[in-house]
Amino acid sequence: MANQTIRVLVAKPGLDGHDRGALVVAQGLRDAGMEVIYTGLRQTPEQIASIAIQEDVDCVGLSSLSGAHMQLFPEIVSQLRNAGANDVLVIGGGVVPQDDIPYLLEKGIDAVFTPGTPISEIAAYIRTHIQRRGYMHAGINKTEADSDSAAETIRQLTEDTLEEPSNMPQELLQNLRIVPEQLDHIGIAVRSLHESLHLYQEQLGMEVIHEETVSDQNVHILFLKIKETVIELLEPTDKASPIAKFMEKRGPGLHHLAFKVNDIRQALGYAKAAGYQLIDETPRKGAHHKWVAFLHPKHTGGVLTEFCQPMEDE
Repeated sequence: MANQTIRVLVAKPGLDGHDRGALVVAQGLRDAGMEVIYTGLRQTPEQIASIAIQEDVDCVGLSSLSGAHMQLFPEIVSQLRNAGANDVLVIGGGVVPQDDIPYLLEKGIDAVFTPGTPISEIAAYIRTHIQRRGYMHAGINKTEADSDSAAETIRQLTEDTLEEPSNMPQELLQNLRIVPEQLDHIGIAVRSLHESLHLYQEQLGMEVIHEETVSDQNVHILFLKIKETVIELLEPTDKASPIAKFMEKRGPGLHHLAFKVNDIRQALGYAKAAGYQLIDETPRKGAHHKWVAFLHPKHTGGVLTEFCQPMEDE
């Protein structure tokens, strides 16, 4: 759904012979990246519904300047729903008095845009609500989207949109929060673990709780702890190590912050959907028997940010 082009039918129902506004909107929606089909003038509700179904459109945009919108717009909605096209978004526009809008909304028109509405606003509404209906069609409504019970569904849907997070519905996106359990550890790049122990172990009294070599990253690691604070010292084992390259540019020091999350794939999906660049699109095995994944520091205030999750059998 996320990568499909939105198809819109712009229709002129009734005897209204003026379509300049409809054509301007049609061109604007094309410029916004949508595929637009125009019915032409003087279409009946039956014809418009039939074209919408045949063309398998996502949205029908109705334009009327004749004052017949109170009869024609609801009739088109009725034709669509009777034909089983329940997921087609229907919007209206033209010379529609404000007093008429509540009735139209009650009759199933999703939104009415009056003269002067920017086309960008119409396009944004269509994109957001088409996406939202896609989520609803997949079994999730807005209330469910706000609840923890839909987390698994949201996660899968979020994974489906990893290539294009901007397609996430804003009202759903606003409810997504990573919420880590805690700061897991602070990663520090060092030239020598042995020399660093003088400070962290002997002077600061930290306890070594784990030591490991991660061969695919060419790094030797020590975890030290004092009360609830854990630091990870990272020493490169050769020049090909990412830690070695990091120190070539910045020297030894703070390398990353690691946050413990209870679902690392979900955290990655939320972060990607929110616009953060992922270094790891999927979790990989890290030190201390954890799944790990990193966010690019250029989007996190210059700080390399890690999500980590203990492996299940730990």
